[in-house]
Amino acid sequence: MEANSKRRALGRGLEELFYNEPIAYDKMEEKIITETPKESITKVKLNELRSNPYQPRQIFDEEALEELSNSIKEHGVFQPIIVKKSIKGYEIIAGERRVKASKMAGLEEIPAIIRDFTDEEMMEIALLENLQRENLSAIEESVAYKKLLEQLSLTQEQLAKRLGKSRSHITNMLGLLTLPEDIQDDISKKKITMGHARVLSKLDDENQQRELAKKVVREDLSVRQLEELTQSKEKFVRTNTIKRAPKKPSEYQYLEEELSDKLGTKVKLKSNKIEINFVNVNDLNRLLEIMNLDVRG
Repeated sequence: MEANSKRRALGRGLEELFYNEPIAYDKMEEKIITETPKESITKVKLNELRSNPYQPRQIFDEEALEELSNSIKEHGVFQPIIVKKSIKGYEIIAGERRVKASKMAGLEEIPAIIRDFTDEEMMEIALLENLQRENLSAIEESVAYKKLLEQLSLTQEQLAKRLGKSRSHITNMLGLLTLPEDIQDDISKKKITMGHARVLSKLDDENQQRELAKKVVREDLSVRQLEELTQSKEKFVRTNTIKRAPKKPSEYQYLEEELSDKLGTKVKLKSNKIEINFVNVNDLNRLLEIMNLDVRG
């Protein structure tokens, strides 16, 4: 896409948020809203809206939608949604939860900002909103990464930097998509953890993967116990992995991988410190929730 057409689609300066690293979804949405004159915010009928075709989220938290719906009934919709004109009506670029909650609240219209985005930009926005604002299931997150890599022609390293994630987290999440569907289903249902799934994804035999997944559930094996079981070269066929020179004690490297998988971001252990990366305030709040920390100002 040429620079001029890119600016027309995104608004002056907004393209920087797409091509600088890492991308913060909230800044992108905030920039569109703050740069749009109030007189340019229009009302669109809810029945003319359809989901962004690149929306990765299939399941929405009904309880959270109910809370938002009650708030909308009482106070209205404060923040306009962002849409793109389509052949029939509009496609939602940002604000699908507001649309669903507004329908639940019995509204017929919703404030909206109309923008002309390319399909590539719409996909990136939808994926970013969910990755940085919502807790996608592990499989939904993996599919989102795969789409970003394919559609934007990025390397895993580039994607990791743009999302503020660790390279190992991206690699491990993509590895889930190589697992049989029944194991992916176990991951979505949280019968097995991401740590278990990472170990299973390194095996090359689907029957062995299934057998071990059942064993994990049946015997409540820890990740370390599963790793020890798969160390036998005679019994288990492992995929080829890139060998890197060890940079730190193996127990630290193991902990870094476990923490990165658990938190979904880059974690480093060095000089008796733990460093945890986050992209923005929402990402920080997500991390605090995972760690069961309630920090109030």
